[in-house]
Amino acid sequence: MRQVFLDTETTGLSAAGGDRIVEIGCIEMVNRRLSGRTLHYYVNPGRSSHPDALKVHGLTDEFLADKPSFAQVAAEIAEFIGGAELVIHNAEFDVGFLDAEFERLGHPRVATVVGGIADSLAMARELFPGKGNSLDALCKRLEVDNSARDYHGALLDAGLLAEVYVRMTRGQKSLVIDAADEAGTDTALPLVDLTTFELIVVAPSADEEAAHAAVLADLDKACGGKTVYLALGAQPRMA
Repeated sequence: MRQVFLDTETTGLSAAGGDRIVEIGCIEMVNRRLSGRTLHYYVNPGRSSHPDALKVHGLTDEFLADKPSFAQVAAEIAEFIGGAELVIHNAEFDVGFLDAEFERLGHPRVATVVGGIADSLAMARELFPGKGNSLDALCKRLEVDNSARDYHGALLDAGLLAEVYVRMTRGQKSLVIDAADEAGTDTALPLVDLTTFELIVVAPSADEEAAHAAVLADLDKACGGKTVYLALGAQPRMA
């Protein structure tokens, strides 16, 4: 199964109102392992970011001035995500911006070129109802290191999302899969007849017996003579 973890940064919150994408990051995973393929672009949106958006991503007009337009990278983006299942945190937001950008160029909408869209925010709300389910909150809850996240960055966030997704969907502790895990869980193991093994019982020494009795006596004293073990008439003897 091929999946692409995708994140965007934008000039504001309203694609319908004319806000544009300023950064896109994609990370490919095949059969739940990172393939090493990524796609990352800063994009000149042709307009300034809203001050609140700028506080989130830190991408100034001056920085974006010499970056390609979305039109210049649209074909590569469409090729990279084509046929894959997209995994996006709050998918409606990012897909809405991508659709708006593609429609300006006469390209098909995202849903028509990908194999499916999974919203990790909806998944998290189902797994952790009533709790904060932002990407930062999930990183903290699932012990994913996000210490490098000073600003929101599309490629960094896509990588964090991949880690979070794997932990949410099967409890795997890391994207690094060892040989035993790679072998799968369907491997048939030989049956072993345990009756063929001799159980060795090691008898306690006199000193061990005495030490055990002393511990029981201390416990009995501490609980006011209510030790069930002694109340049943058992002798303080190690098994």
